[in-house]
Amino acid sequence: MVSREGDIVIGHVTEIAGSGSRIAVDAQMLDQVRADPDPTLAMAGQVGSQVKIRVGDSWLVANIRTLAADPNNPASVDAYIDFLGEGIVVEGSNRVKGFRRGVTRFPIPGSPVMAVSDADMRQMFATESRPHIEIGNVYPTKDIRGALYVDPMLGKHFAVLGSTGTGKSTSVALILHRICELAPESHIVMVDPHGEYSAAFKGAGEIFDVNNLALPYWLMNFEEHCEVLITTSGADKQRDRDILAKCLLASRAKSRLAEEIPQLTVDSPVPYLLSDLLSLITTEMGHLDSANDTAPYMRLKSKIEELKADPRYSFMFSGMLVADTMADFIGRVFRLPGNGKPISIVDVSGVPSDICSVVVAVLSRMVFDYAIWSRNEPQRPILLVCEEAHRYIPAGHIEQESAVGNILSRIAKEGRKYGVSLGLITQRPSDLAEGVLSQCGTIIAMRLNNDRDQAHVRSAMPEGARGFLDVIPALRNRECIVCGEGVSVPIRIAFDTLEEEKRPASGDPVFSEMWTHVGDEQGIVSRTIKRWRSQGR
Repeated sequence: MVSREGDIVIGHVTEIAGSGSRIAVDAQMLDQVRADPDPTLAMAGQVGSQVKIRVGDSWLVANIRTLAADPNNPASVDAYIDFLGEGIVVEGSNRVKGFRRGVTRFPIPGSPVMAVSDADMRQMFATESRPHIEIGNVYPTKDIRGALYVDPMLGKHFAVLGSTGTGKSTSVALILHRICELAPESHIVMVDPHGEYSAAFKGAGEIFDVNNLALPYWLMNFEEHCEVLITTSGADKQRDRDILAKCLLASRAKSRLAEEIPQLTVDSPVPYLLSDLLSLITTEMGHLDSANDTAPYMRLKSKIEELKADPRYSFMFSGMLVADTMADFIGRVFRLPGNGKPISIVDVSGVPSDICSVVVAVLSRMVFDYAIWSRNEPQRPILLVCEEAHRYIPAGHIEQESAVGNILSRIAKEGRKYGVSLGLITQRPSDLAEGVLSQCGTIIAMRLNNDRDQAHVRSAMPEGARGFLDVIPALRNRECIVCGEGVSVPIRIAFDTLEEEKRPASGDPVFSEMWTHVGDEQGIVSRTIKRWRSQGR
C-alpha cells in the first residue's frame, strides 16, 4: 500500500512502550519492496533497517531490532522497534527537516508504519552547517555519507572498539586524518604502543620515540617518582616514600627556579640534579643512629644509579635533561604552534616495559595540567588519543598504584571542563576500568567477537542503539556502529578506503606468501641481533 505522500506502508503499530514498541509488518509488502532499485527500500523490514511513523507534524524514525512470525496470522510478521529520533514534516511532501535524536510524542496503536527510502536517509543524515568529518557511507546506501560531528564528539570524549583484525587501526588513522584536514591547527597527542602510526602520519605530524622524545625525569610528580623508584610494598613502601619525599623536595629547592616559587611542593615541575638527590639520600643516611636502618636508603640509591647507568632509560634519565626545557617540550609535543603538522605520534614501543606506563602517565598528566593552568589564556583544546587503552586503565585498577590509570580516569571524568578530549582505542572493552567507557559520549564499535566485550559495550550504549548492537558480531571488516553525541542517530557505516601512504603499519602478515621467500637468513639474523643488543640505536 502507498500513502498519499507516496510512502510505502509496510505495517501498523500494535504496541507502544517508552523506548521501543511493537509493529505488525505485512509479509507480502516486504516481498514486493525487496526488488526495489532503491537499496534502502529493498532492506525494508529487515533487522537493522529503519521505519518511520507519522505523529501530527512529526516523523518518528525507529530501528527494527527483532522479527518473529505471527502464529495467528501467517501473512503478518511481528517486529520490535527502538525509537531513534524525530523530524518535522514538510507539508505537501514526504520530506523531513530538523531531524534530531529523542522522541517527544508517541504514536498510537494502529498508526501506519512506512518504509524509509534513500531520500529519507539523505535528509536524516544531512550534516547541515555543523563542523563534521565524513568517514564513510551509511549502510545499506551506496552514496549517503556518514559523518561525525566534531565538536560534540571531542567535547564529550570518544572510544573506538573492535577485535584484532577488524581494521581498527586504519579506521582510527582515517578519523584522525579527517580531523587534521578539517582543523590543520589542531593539537592532537597520540600514544602509540606498537609503533604503527608513524608511517600513517609522517607527512601530517611529528613523530617522537626514545631517540628524540627527551622527556625530562624532573617533570614527574611524586606519585610517578614512587612508581619508578620504589619497588617495595607494605610498611617498607611507606618508609621509602617518606624518605623519597623529603629528599626530592630538598633537591627541587636547590634549583634557581625554586627561589621564584613561594610554595614549592614535591610535585612542582622544577628541574633538579639526580646527583643532588643521591647526595641528599646519602646525607640523610649518615644521620641515622643505627646502621641497621640503612636498607631503604640503599634501595633508593641503587635504583637511581641503575636508571642513570642503563642506556635504555637515557631518553628520560640523561644528565643532559637538567636544563629547564619545559616550555620547549610542551610546545613540541602539544604542537603549539603546529606549523601545519597538528598531530604528535608518541611511539612508546621502544620504552622499557617497566616504565612505559609512567611515561604515558607523565604525558597524560602534562596535557591535563597544562589545560588547568592555562585557563586564563586563549584556549587551545588538546585531543589525547590512547591506543591499547585497556593496558593503562585496566578493570580493577582501583588500587592507588597506577599513576596512569588515575590520570586517564580523571581526564575521562573532568577533562571536558578544561578543554581536554580523550580518545580511547581498545580491542578488549571488558578489560577497561568500569565507568571509563560510559564517560565516552561517542562510541564507534567495530566487530567484537567476545561475549563479555559485547555485553560491556551494550551496557555503555544508549537504549535506542540496542537493535544495532545485535549486529556487532556480524559486522564486516572496516564497518562500524556509531552512536552517541557525534551522530544524529545511531548508524552503521562502511569506512572509506584510506590511501596507502596514510595507513598505519598494522597489516597482517601473509604467511602463505612470506614463507615462500628464502635467502640471506644469516644476514637477517645478525642484523636483528645487532639492533636487539643496541636497543634499536
